[in-house]
Amino acid sequence: MHCRTEREAQEVRAAIAARLRECGLELHPEKTKVVYCKDDDRRRTYPNEKFDFLGYTFRPRRSKNRFGKYFINFSPAVSDKAVKAIRAEIRSWNLHLRSDKSIGDLSRMFNPVIRGWLQYYGRFYRSALYPPMRQLDRSLARWAYRKYKKLRGHLRRATHWVATDFPSRPEAVGALADGCAAWLHGGSRMS
Repeated sequence: MHCRTEREAQEVRAAIAARLRECGLELHPEKTKVVYCKDDDRRRTYPNEKFDFLGYTFRPRRSKNRFGKYFINFSPAVSDKAVKAIRAEIRSWNLHLRSDKSIGDLSRMFNPVIRGWLQYYGRFYRSALYPPMRQLDRSLARWAYRKYKKLRGHLRRATHWVATDFPSRPEAVGALADGCAAWLHGGSRMS
């Protein structure tokens, strides 16, 4: 609910709480709060300037307008809690222990999950997904390090292979994340 003043916001919150009480419900004290939507036009400082909702964190972020000028905008991006869950999921796959699998097998196993993350969380402020996708790249490098003899003992070479040679391999076409590198515009080099 957007309001012009904090007083108006507190009144609306009280009215909503009263209406919910009539229905036998109550507002969650930790989840229901008044948040100041700080941006270039609203520069005051308040205790609550961000909130999480449906896996996104809404807070002031730097944005670029169509003329290339930067400004502060109150906008959503993947939340820290969601990034932590994505990283935990990638770790749970233990890719480095699956050297018996081909890239096509890994693709069939994990592509739907990765595609879902990219489509859901990448809708807004896509660059917030770069760190977890880089972790996926590192996991793939560790997989390649153990899978291919020429990469054993050379983790840097395996990382380079994931970034350059891996996308050009015929069995990698359509593999993990279906062209994630193009989609992320260079944030992750997987394809």
